[in-house]
Amino acid sequence: MTRAVLALADGTVFEGRSFGSPIDSVGEVVFNTSMFGYQEILSDPSYVGQIVTMASVQMGNVGTNDDDQESARPHAVGMVVREYTAPSNFRSTASLADYLSTWKVGGIEGLDTRRLVRHLRTHGSQSGVISTEAVSNQALIDRARTAPSMEGLDLASGISTRTAYEWAKPTPALLGEKPVVRPAKFRVVAVDYGLKKAMLQFLVDVGCQVTVVPAHTSAADILARKPDGVFLTNGPGDPAAVKGADAAVAALLGKLPIFGICLGHQILALALGGRTWKMKFGHRGANQPVKDLATGKVEITSQNHGFAVDANSLEGKAQVTHVNLNDSTVEGLSVPDARAFSVQYHPEASPGPHDARPLFERFARLMETGALS
Repeated sequence: MTRAVLALADGTVFEGRSFGSPIDSVGEVVFNTSMFGYQEILSDPSYVGQIVTMASVQMGNVGTNDDDQESARPHAVGMVVREYTAPSNFRSTASLADYLSTWKVGGIEGLDTRRLVRHLRTHGSQSGVISTEAVSNQALIDRARTAPSMEGLDLASGISTRTAYEWAKPTPALLGEKPVVRPAKFRVVAVDYGLKKAMLQFLVDVGCQVTVVPAHTSAADILARKPDGVFLTNGPGDPAAVKGADAAVAALLGKLPIFGICLGHQILALALGGRTWKMKFGHRGANQPVKDLATGKVEITSQNHGFAVDANSLEGKAQVTHVNLNDSTVEGLSVPDARAFSVQYHPEASPGPHDARPLFERFARLMETGALS
């Protein structure tokens, strides 16, 4: 394999071997602790502009296939793994290396990912470059230092759909099972900040007829569709930089039920007059413990975000319903009078545990009864 280098903006350099596309990749270097689901991770629009380091040792043994795509293409700009392996799974239609090559995504393997993850935890996520070019390490470090920071970037508007469309596909049945299709009972407008298709499938599963609209859609345009509820999706970048999103959501508060996930959760907080902040290295993985403050129950959750909600900024405006047990950051909000709630984590969990899936049922009950329960 061709020699490759990962250079970070703080001057740290890692050497390895190239796999996937040999092109140079520049982006924010982050890490994900999931042991599986790399294709769903790579095709999650929340990873726009990021180089994903997989903390688990081996990647590639399940290959890739069309069914596991969370969007039309991968959005991560690079991938870092300890050991790349060829596929040995019956569902595979292409190897991970071929998948990256097809979509012009650079990859590097054979480096010490444990050291890299520990470095990012200590010094924070930062810009980096994966390169196979025969240039000096200092030249690559300089390139990393000139890359734009995620803070202040409105990436959601760039990745969002340009036109509204309907979605009616439920979650695919597992092998040997018959799909369960619930009749559509609720009309839901999903505001696309960079959504994953699994979210739309779960909405259909609980009886929703879904219309997806662009991130910049006004409250008036949403209300004109006469929905029973509004769903605020996940997405990439800085929530405070998404143009007009907080004002549009603020104009919807109290007029119909609202459910937000990840970036949608953060935008709901901004609409309520709260603040968000950039985390040191974020939460990315399928093993984040979250406590429901009302019941005391702890859920293991799937997460992918680099920004968080400032709890103090929401005093008197919203109830903090869930907290992360690792660092006490806000994981859930509720505004009963406005019939709105949100979570920072991913209840559709692609990939990840299924502990939080009942939140989609909760949204359906909210639209049916008007009460948060």
